[in-house]
Amino acid sequence: MVISNAPTSLAQEFVQFAVESGVLRFGEFKTKAGRMSPYFFNAGLFDDGARMQRLAEFYAQALLHSGIEFDMIFGPAYKGIPLAATVAVELARRGRNLPFAYNRKEAKDHGEGGSLVGAPLKGRVLIVDDVMSAGTAARESIALIQAAGATPHAVVIALDRQEMATEDGRDVPHSAVQFVRNQLGMQVCAIAKLADLLQYLQQNDTNELRAHYPRVLAYRQRYGVDEGTM
Repeated sequence: MVISNAPTSLAQEFVQFAVESGVLRFGEFKTKAGRMSPYFFNAGLFDDGARMQRLAEFYAQALLHSGIEFDMIFGPAYKGIPLAATVAVELARRGRNLPFAYNRKEAKDHGEGGSLVGAPLKGRVLIVDDVMSAGTAARESIALIQAAGATPHAVVIALDRQEMATEDGRDVPHSAVQFVRNQLGMQVCAIAKLADLLQYLQQNDTNELRAHYPRVLAYRQRYGVDEGTM
């Protein structure tokens, strides 16, 4: 399996869009792994119609460029729900009308019941999410998809942090993206990765943004995964 990244020009456009939208921020942020990160990406801050439309365009462009084939879209609760819906709309606008579904955190015991909403899960399923930190959400989605008799086929994310995952509180020499690709056997498509962010900061005309480059680079050097195994 291969990781299919977006073209450099698209990745740079996306990083700029995320920075200008306030979704990609710089400072000091504690990650789930307990690391102090000099940057933070929160897709929940794509919080109006215009931004969500542009975000869906980036996802669709990256997917179409990747050549990954899939039969439907799945969005894991909660951030994956609006992502799956808007990406499905954008792909339909581009001539690829595909069904989509998502899950609830808690199953309903009334109405239609169950934890799944939308089209029936079948065929090759694409999971849409924002980032992967530990791969937990991906594994939960995979279990749901397999239980429904469908095939978890690929994952698309906005940003690949390219850093070591943690297991039982310890750093491991692979990222969550690498785990999903190598251990779970799924294709992964990322709109942008940490290397693209570093390039954006290094080449930026704004001194304020360029000033963040050394700290982000130092973080990458400390926690980054071996590119040779990507």
